[in-house]
Amino acid sequence: MILCFDIGGSRIKAGRAEADGSVAPLGAVPTPLDDFDAFTRALTGFARDWTRGIAISIAGVVDPDSGRIKVANIPCLNGRALAAELGRALQRPVWVFNDADCFALAEAGMGAGRGHRNVFGVILGTGVGGGLVIDGRIVTGVGGYAGEWGHGPVANAALAPWFPCGCGLSGCLDTIGGARGLERLHRHLHGADLGSVALLEAWQAGDAAAAQTVALWRDLLAGPLAMVLNVVGSSIVPVGGGLANVPALIALLDGAVRANLLRRTDRPLLVPAALTVEPGLVGAALAGLAGLSHG
Repeated sequence: MILCFDIGGSRIKAGRAEADGSVAPLGAVPTPLDDFDAFTRALTGFARDWTRGIAISIAGVVDPDSGRIKVANIPCLNGRALAAELGRALQRPVWVFNDADCFALAEAGMGAGRGHRNVFGVILGTGVGGGLVIDGRIVTGVGGYAGEWGHGPVANAALAPWFPCGCGLSGCLDTIGGARGLERLHRHLHGADLGSVALLEAWQAGDAAAAQTVALWRDLLAGPLAMVLNVVGSSIVPVGGGLANVPALIALLDGAVRANLLRRTDRPLLVPAALTVEPGLVGAALAGLAGLSHG
């Protein structure tokens, strides 16, 4: 029914979406980074006559008013009115969505958030991201920044230094909350370089230094995330990204977040994402199908 893409800095993954939101993968190709014509041709290679529209999940922020996208890792796309330009080139309706928003929508529609009206999806990968879905619709906000809880100078300076962030600020959760942040905190505490995978393995094995790092990470994230959830009122928080592959870590953060919430609950709030295969394609498909149904 529609063609969907999950676009990263290395690969473009494609899939065919049916009316129920299910996705059949169609393969992947390398992402052209500096040539917009080559990028367009890469998408065209997957297009077929049956395609009624094209939905794209991408690691960038789309301004809902101008349609222009900010995307750091694919220079040929940055600043373009991407949906409009691709629509003209491919002669089909095109919808472009932030990848964290697509993750949240996929989890709300077909994953851990199914049955919940208000879902805040959290990404703990290389950095920190998020997306908000209410009543099955992505909330974008002014400029398209809704859900971006990883940015803003909110880190507790009494617990750790304010590290500079790629967004131009310092003290953002993005600098301490993802895999690189864990490594940065460990270096700050212990003067040692240790990859996040090895660090978390050491933590689960009872290593004291790793436990100190993970405890600091938990304390830095729990308060700000609890405040976000007090504001948006979500009843479930699916967590994706590489750190979500360690359920004990998510459970640790969940307990600390719930201890700081106004709404007390004994049930887990933060849970590992249920869709571990192609959530970007699934989220793009669901968002694109909604766009198709609304004309």
